[in-house]
Amino acid sequence: MTVVDTDRIDMADISDERTLDGMFEWLEPTPEGYKVEIVEGNVYMSPQRDTHWRIILGIIRQLLPRYEENRLLSDVRIDLPGHLNGFASDVAALSPDAVKGEDGRWRYQDIEFVAEVISKATAANDYGIKKAVYATAGVPVYLIVDPYTGTWHLHTLPKEDEYRSVLSLDFGTPVDLTSTVVGLTLATDAFPRD
Repeated sequence: MTVVDTDRIDMADISDERTLDGMFEWLEPTPEGYKVEIVEGNVYMSPQRDTHWRIILGIIRQLLPRYEENRLLSDVRIDLPGHLNGFASDVAALSPDAVKGEDGRWRYQDIEFVAEVISKATAANDYGIKKAVYATAGVPVYLIVDPYTGTWHLHTLPKEDEYRSVLSLDFGTPVDLTSTVVGLTLATDAFPRD
């Protein structure tokens, strides 16, 4: 029989933040041209596609009149509520008074707008769990852009883990965000399709 001195056992730190940090460290270096996210503890690596990037760039350019460059992010890790959620949103716009947390990362509480451009391999996340997590986090505006169907889906009015308002229209129809915190309209007629 083995006797264990319980006074000498160090308890492992099992906090989500520490585990997310460890998971991201294991994944470094990330191959060039790939985006890495952790969604509910599952790792997703997606290659950046031309169509995908052109839509992201188009959104960012249109947000510049409203947001300073240092308040617009693309593929930057932000930890969100729930079990092991470290998202790298295609586009995230932060409030003007956003500050980084003690960990040196941007805080989800400062996100005003998120856009995700659909990739076939991770579409279920964007339409499903990520939408629920963004709502839970209180992100006021969540836009899904789908180059496969040529549609966009605007989600507003978050309550608990869902958005109360959803509007889906085709590319070519502007995304009217004037009644939201974003306060502008995004043109979609130049968005490419896959």
